[in-house]
Amino acid sequence: MNPWQLKEAVRCLHAGGVIAYPTEAVWGLGCDPYNRAAVQRLLALKRRPEHKGLILVAASQAQIEPLLTPLNDQQRQWLDETWPGPATWLLPDPRGLVPGWIKGAHTQVAVRVSAHPLVQALCEAYGGPVVSTSANRSAANPARSKLKVSTYFGYSVDFILPGELGGLDKPTAIRNIQDLQNIRA
Repeated sequence: MNPWQLKEAVRCLHAGGVIAYPTEAVWGLGCDPYNRAAVQRLLALKRRPEHKGLILVAASQAQIEPLLTPLNDQQRQWLDETWPGPATWLLPDPRGLVPGWIKGAHTQVAVRVSAHPLVQALCEAYGGPVVSTSANRSAANPARSKLKVSTYFGYSVDFILPGELGGLDKPTAIRNIQDLQNIRA
């Protein structure tokens, strides 16, 4: 990835576009989580129903600090032990900071603070968290290459940010911060 490519990806996000980018294990699709039209377009590309919800990915805990306010010291310690890293946590959103079209039918929001250098650079340049969902149609295998992203979506994605996947074999685990239940192992 070069600086122009990162700038173009961020421009697409701000313009309401959908981008593809490498994450820890698979290629992801992303957009501005606060732009409903962009999220609906991303869901349509994936053929994913809104009620399932989406993950937000951030460069640092500072980018999602308002979501951390309701957490107790033990919960914050769990985050500190796993972030940045390949852990997605379901966090409460009692103040409704995250739009319903991101949470879907849930009261919590799925969030990851990534250690992947490209994801961190993307979120830092964008200035906040972005949507992170696997680049595939529902029920299909997630894309593990730029070529597969192109095969799945062709020119329907506004920009593909080049880079390498992280070292994981499967998408990140998802755990509930309130009871430590594994949602996806």
